Parts: sequence; C-alpha cells; structure tokens
Amino acid sequence: MSDLHVIVGLGETGLSCAHYLKKRGISFAINDTRAAPPHLPEIKKYFPDIELSLGKLDEDLLERAAEIILSPGLSLKEPAIAKQVSKGKSVIGDIELFVRETTAPIIAITGTNAKSTVTTLVGLMAERAGVKVKVGGNLGTPALDLLTEKNTELFVLELSSFQLETTHSLKAAVATVLNVTPDHMDRYENVAAYQAAKKRIYKNCRVAVCNRDDVLTEDENALRKFYFSLNEPNKNEFGISKNFLAFENNLLLATRELPVLGKHYQANALASLAMGHAWGLPMDAMLQTLREFKGLPHRCQFVREINGVYWYNDSKGTNVGATLAAIEGLGSEITGKIILIAGGLGKNADFSLLTSAIKKYIKTLVLIGEAAPLLADVFKNEAEIVFANSMEEAVKKSFDHAKKEDLVLLSPACASWDMFKNFEHRGDVFTQAVLALKE
Repeated sequence: MSDLHVIVGLGETGLSCAHYLKKRGISFAINDTRAAPPHLPEIKKYFPDIELSLGKLDEDLLERAAEIILSPGLSLKEPAIAKQVSKGKSVIGDIELFVRETTAPIIAITGTNAKSTVTTLVGLMAERAGVKVKVGGNLGTPALDLLTEKNTELFVLELSSFQLETTHSLKAAVATVLNVTPDHMDRYENVAAYQAAKKRIYKNCRVAVCNRDDVLTEDENALRKFYFSLNEPNKNEFGISKNFLAFENNLLLATRELPVLGKHYQANALASLAMGHAWGLPMDAMLQTLREFKGLPHRCQFVREINGVYWYNDSKGTNVGATLAAIEGLGSEITGKIILIAGGLGKNADFSLLTSAIKKYIKTLVLIGEAAPLLADVFKNEAEIVFANSMEEAVKKSFDHAKKEDLVLLSPACASWDMFKNFEHRGDVFTQAVLALKE
C-alpha cells in the first residue's frame, strides 16, 4: 500500500504542507494545474527530489496517493478529485493535518465577513491576558507554520468555507459562524450549500458562539452556547444596552469608547467578547484590547477627513454582505450621505440585496471595473450613477460630489483582480489617491 501524500495546489498553503510533511519524514509529491505556480522556485530549492506534476490535475499521480492534501483554492467537485473521493480516498486540507497534530485548544472562527478582525481581536485579548497564543489559518500565517513551539496554550484560527470542506477532525474549544451572506456563488450551487460548509466548524465543538441577529449561524447541536447581538442582551448573550456593550444585565464598555466607527464593528467587538468569555479570558483584558484596537487595514479603515468629508477604505468588502455591513454600519453614524465607490469582478453576486441600504444611505455611486455596467443597471433608480476608468478618477469624482458631513466609502462588493493584484493593492491605490487630495 502506497504511503505517498499528494499535495494539490502550490500556493501559500501548499508550500506550508510541503515543509510540514518533509519535517515529519512523510513521502509526498506535488501537483498543480498551473504550469508556473507561485512557489515553484522555493519548491525547487528546498525539495529538489520531489516528484512534481504541473499544468493539469494528474490523474495517475492522484491514483497512486494514499491521501490527497487539497488546496482551499480547488473544489472537491473538480472531476479528477471527485473521482478519488468516490473511490473512498481520503481528501483533506492543511487544517485537518493541523488538528491531527496539535493537542492545544483551538478557537475557530468563520463567517462571510469580519473573520479577520474577530480573529485578530481574540488573539490580542488572549495575549493581553498572558496566554501563550498563536493566530493564523486563513489569515496571516498558514496553520501548519504555527506548529513551531511545544508550549502554545491556545490557537486562534480563521477558517474559510473552503478549508472547512476538507476538515473532518476539528474539535474546537470555541467555534463561531459570525454571519452568512451569499458569497462564492461561483463555487457553491446555492446559499444553503455555502452555509453547510461554514457550519462544519461547529462539529464536536465544546462551546458554540452564534449570532442572534443571523439565523443562518445557529448551531442546533451544541450543549453550551453564547450569543452576540446588536439588540438588548438576554441570558448568555452579549449585546447593546443604553449605548454600552453589555453581557446579560452588565454594562461593560460605552460604544463611544471603541476607536472604530460603525454598528458592524460593534458586532465584531461583541463576538470577540463572547468567544473570549466562552474560553475563560478575563473581562478586563478583553475590554482594554477593545479600547486600543484601531481596526485592520482595508476593513472600514479611516483614511482622512478633508473639507468636513470622511474617507474610508473598505477594500476588503469583496462581497455583497461585507458592503451591506459597511454601508449600514457607517451610514447610521453620520448626518450626511455616503458616496460609494464600488465595482470589480462580480463573482455571480446578487447585487439587488444592497437596494434598500443604497436607497437609504447613498447619494452617489461611483462605479469601476468589470461589474460597473451591471451595478449601474441594478441601481439606476436608487442613486446618482457616475463611472470611472481608474481608482484615481473614482477618488477625484467622489471628491467633486461630496459635501461637508458626507462620507466617501470604498467598499466594492466585488473581487479586485480585473484591475488590481488583490484587495490590498486596490485599497493602497485608493488611500494614496485620497492622501494626495488638496483641500
């Protein structure tokens, strides 16, 4: 019987899997559908003797595998992969390798939006409380690269739906699905299939944290549960009471003390508190973290104020749900209106879900990228429509349309690859253009 492991996909995750298997003396080969995948030079340098098959899924190699380690970028429905699954072959991802290895508790976080912010917050809360914590997964450091020290007391992992599809043994100490809104509809046949992938995070968890305001996040099986909500909290709930973050009847922190503006961020703070509390972190350490944390780059990040107009970079708003949260979260906090810069690669999204928020909060839509004509068609009766051929032009036109007390928001509801390297590049170009504006 072969003991060959085949890594399929040579991105960041595939490279971390290769280093992990080599360190443990496990024989492996690598397959990638691209002729020149991004980490090919490193593979040739560190693993010169490894069997490497490039350009397509190699059915002969997959046939020889004892186990297939699939990159999250590739679907289990790929015919060559699905064929091996149908034969009963084990197909796993890097997170499954990780959970087989570690005995330290894991706080596991997924959701369509806010995963990275909440993962970062929970990690900082644990660190402030003196816990030896490592943070990564879908955010920052690949999970397997976190297995460097034996004395780690807690792992906080951001997990995508793609990673969860190939994870079978996760027994998280605390698990959450923060929210579910349609995304990756180019990969899932419907929202229910996407939701089912997300909810795999709850399997065998000790404590579940669910979003009271989003029924799609509910875990029906957990024995212990905490909730977070933007409404008055009930028993075992974190919520908002009298403009305070609160737990049950206890007022914890005035919302005005949070350095990041918006209802969506208040929800992130409450989710983080619920997860930290579920694991046993001290409340004072968690609240101090919330007082100091100024948000992650490209996620409703304040850029500057000019002529009484506030500019925000939410380039990470790559789907409809994220943009909806940003519009509602910021729109409810200002006296003026929002000028929204949107557009890019649409990923088969249903943009009509933004209609009521655009009608309520947006005065001008500045549209860029491939999806611009589609967005214009959907919202032609809801807001003034302006087209721009570049981000610099979009910023200039937004500047011309904004009045004192308005807010300009880059939250594209689309992927960035039609015009930019990634969402970070898009956000950086926006920020540079905004900082170059003269009063």
